[in-house]
Amino acid sequence: METGIRGKVVLVTGGAGGIGQSISRAFAREGARVVVHYHNSEGAAISLSEEIGGVAMYADLRLQESADGLVNDIVSRLGSLDVCVANAGSYPTEPKPLWEIDSERWSETVASNLGVTVNTCRSFLKHVSETGAGSLVMVGSTAGIYGESGHSDYAAAKGAITSGLLMSLKNDVSKIGGVRVNAVAPGWTITPKKADIGITDSLLERATATMSLKKLATPEDVAMSVVALSSDVISGHISGQVIEVAGGMEGRLIP
Repeated sequence: METGIRGKVVLVTGGAGGIGQSISRAFAREGARVVVHYHNSEGAAISLSEEIGGVAMYADLRLQESADGLVNDIVSRLGSLDVCVANAGSYPTEPKPLWEIDSERWSETVASNLGVTVNTCRSFLKHVSETGAGSLVMVGSTAGIYGESGHSDYAAAKGAITSGLLMSLKNDVSKIGGVRVNAVAPGWTITPKKADIGITDSLLERATATMSLKKLATPEDVAMSVVALSSDVISGHISGQVIEVAGGMEGRLIP
């Protein structure tokens, strides 16, 4: 199916990460000019950009001026910016109940997930408010929909992205006209990092217990949903929606 993405300039924040790499490759297969954003993963970003014929660009998206600079640099070098995938984020690996999460971890988790997403969206939407067209896809998590024991900080940040922020932005852009805002919420996904650690039978059973499809998602599953939402051909009348890439999940087991 033709997606209409060929020739478009696409920014993927956190484009060298596990899911980000698959998103970047998926857009490249559709003929897009892909900007692989990185913060700490310079080597991986450069390698990936060379593989797919894209461009690797650095920004510290925790800083608004850095996000603005990234968008301005893309437009200056590539001539336009049509699609933005706000994928960058981080996951605090150690599970803790809220009363054991100190204010420093809470603030860092919120800043590196909700904060970087807000800064990215602000910069991109300022750009498309002048061009009159564009597609924004934010990457949330099912943790933000169903909660996640031991990671209330992460769940709160991701939940804000796929609820209040999404619904507000899709209304904000109605004043522009040709701009759509959507989100994906991946569930359990076998990223390269998780594959390296190993998926035990007990973990698989627990993860799929509330799923109708008894399997974990792949980064490619998430990537294709992002591409579909970004396409004006496929999703031209879709805005303000969250697509759960989670195998029909209906919640999470409580430990």
